[in-house]
This record gives sequence, C-alpha cells and structure tokens, in this order.
Amino acid sequence: MRAATANAVALLFLCALASVFYVWSALESRLERHKRRFSAPGAGSFAHGLPADLSAKTFRALLAVPAAQRPHKAEALNLTDHTASAGSRDYHENGDNKGSAQRDGPVKLGSPLEDGIFWSDWLEELLPEGFTEEYAQAWRARARTCRIVKLEPGCGRISNQLATFADGTRACVRYGINADQVQGETLTYYLAALLGVTNVPPLVLSQLDGDGEQWAAVRARVASLQWSDRAVVSLTAWVSNLTGAVTPAPLRQESGGLHPALGDLWNKTTRELLELMQWSDLIIFDYLTANFDRLVSNLFSLQWDSRVMERETNNLLRTPRGDLVFIDNEAGLVHGFRVLSMWEKYHNTVLSSVCVFRKRTTQRVAELHRRRDARTRLLELYRDSEPLSVELGFLSDEHAGVLQERIDRLYKHILRCKSKYAQP
Repeated sequence: MRAATANAVALLFLCALASVFYVWSALESRLERHKRRFSAPGAGSFAHGLPADLSAKTFRALLAVPAAQRPHKAEALNLTDHTASAGSRDYHENGDNKGSAQRDGPVKLGSPLEDGIFWSDWLEELLPEGFTEEYAQAWRARARTCRIVKLEPGCGRISNQLATFADGTRACVRYGINADQVQGETLTYYLAALLGVTNVPPLVLSQLDGDGEQWAAVRARVASLQWSDRAVVSLTAWVSNLTGAVTPAPLRQESGGLHPALGDLWNKTTRELLELMQWSDLIIFDYLTANFDRLVSNLFSLQWDSRVMERETNNLLRTPRGDLVFIDNEAGLVHGFRVLSMWEKYHNTVLSSVCVFRKRTTQRVAELHRRRDARTRLLELYRDSEPLSVELGFLSDEHAGVLQERIDRLYKHILRCKSKYAQP
C-alpha cells in the first residue's frame, strides 16, 4: 500500500513539473518570436508587464540533475583562419534562389517519392542549402573577434542575451542554466554538420574575459547579469524576419504519419513538399540528440491540450520562403540524454511517425552506423573547428555510447520503412 501511494505521489510530481514546462517554455518561445519579428537594432526592452526574470522556473532548471563529474575534456586544436567574405546576415539570402518560381505552384515534375521511401531528386534540387559552410565559416571567424557593443533581452530567458556587434550584426548569447546546456547546444550544431543538416544557425564559443577586448564595452552589463567570470558562452547567428512554424497535418497525433502510402502527398504543392522534407530531417535530428524541447514536448502536452499541435512549435521558425530554422538546441545531447528515461517513449512515437527521408541524410546515418565512429568523428570536427572545445569539454563516454545506439536504432527504423514500402 505504501509503495502504491509513493508511486502515485511521484507521478503527480512529474505531472506538475511537466505542467510548469509547458507554460514557461511556451511563454519563452513566444517572447523570442515576438522579438525576432518586430525588433530593430537599438530597440528597448520588450514584453512590458511580464515578469522580468522567467529563468528560475523553467522546466530545464527543474529537471537539471547534477552530473557525477564533468565530461572528459577534449584536447583543442586551433581553427584555421578563414578569409572568405562575411556573407549575408540573413538565412534566406545564404542559399541561391534556384527553382524559387517552381516552389509555389502545383507539382508538375513527377512523383514526390522514389525508391520507395526517399524524396525525389528533383525536390532535393529545389531546396537550396540553408546556412552554407562558406557562410558559416565566415560568420564564425568574424564572431570570434568582433567587439560586442550591446547586450539586451531578446533570446528567450533573461540568462540569454541578444548581442550587437560593432559592425551592426547580432547574435544570441546563451549562458545556460548550467554548462551542460551550452555544451549540448554546441555539440548539436556540430552533429548537424556531420549529418549534412544545414537548418541550424552558425555557432561559436566565447569566454567571458575581464581583460579581453571583445567583451570590454559590455562589462558592466555582464556584471549585472551575474555571469561567472571566464564562463564559456555560445554565440549563435541572429536570423531576422522569421515567423513560427506549425506541425504539418501528416505529423500530428490524429494522422497516420508521413509515409509513402499517404495519398495526400500527390496533392500537395512543391512548397509544401519541401517543407515536409525539412520536417523529416528535423525528426531524425531531434531523435538522435534526444531533444525534448520541440515536437516531443508538444506530443507530451496533448494529454491536457488537444490542440497543441495546431499551434506554433517550440524552437522552430520559418523564413519568408518557407525554409525551417532549428533554434535553441540546448536540450539536445547532454541534457536530453540525462533525462532520456522520462522522454524516450515520446521520442519513439515521433520517430515512428515518419517513413520518408532525404537520401543524403540517410546516407550519412548509414555511414555512421556502419563505421560506428560517431564519437570520434564528432570529437574531431568539434575540436578542429572550435578553439574553446578544451574549456567546454565533450560528451562523456556514456553519452557518446547513447549517441551511437540512437544512430543504430535510427538506421534500423529506416530499414524497416524500406522493407515495408519498397517498390517491387
């Protein structure tokens, strides 16, 4: 009897935590979307009448479990200097505009699928690369050296700040409730690069240094935020002119999922198909990183909000031409792996909802499965690209093993889809 009572109390406590997550996470996301849509450089504070500090009661803080020890720190290598031009400031200008006129009309070029479970090559050709490697390298080189002249709210929690550089460009500075979140955000960015997913904005690390030139103009602001001296923070490219993104109908709970037998695929416009292609990448990406703070959190919230899928998805935005931008990946990898037992059934449900994939993404997954070297390749890319990797550290051996296991499970899921829907 006592055991049953204890279990019931524990269940109620978890539900209470989840309720707090839903309310506060949604509010934070809406505040950041509001800022992205309407703010201009030099604008004042936003969201008058709302509490000044929303950070203390976030779900991430409530679920934070102290790690037994800090992850093993990797040996860092210096990043080679890049001399490419700075490039465009905004995502929707980074890629070319090939096929832009073909995006808005009905499908005229043939079947949206080929080889059973893959998006057709002609669709792949119409989807420009999001943040190109050339743009990302140029942005990172500039962000490492350019002076920060202003810090203000505008990137979610008050512990994060919107930074303005001396050249007028901006970036989100993420301090994180703990270092694991900065680490998760950073490693998620480099995992996206391994997978060929270009929807994640460029990111660099920076160390708060009282004697450094980059932070000199905002030292007073840093002190008022009570950020720890010499803390490592992430700087992520600010992308303007974005709007929210709603989960497409095939991926909602009442639907049968995004699969080759879905007849409605043949009735969609090219633009709608291109968006679904990006959603299939997003689901793979969030499954591998165990990011619970996007589609998974919506699925969890269905138990008390039956229309949550019809609202804007947390930490997901859209450019004017319809390309998706995956923002705020702090819950991925490190933190997501630490609370995996709580969310795994929801991750599995979301993954099972998709059986159509990009060839390029599945090829990367197959290679990581075959070679079983996800840890090595991620570590090499991370330390070769980020001079502060030694300061922030890398995945623990346990979490590196979890990543490889998830790659293997994802590969098997793709094989099951192929077996079920393969054309004779």
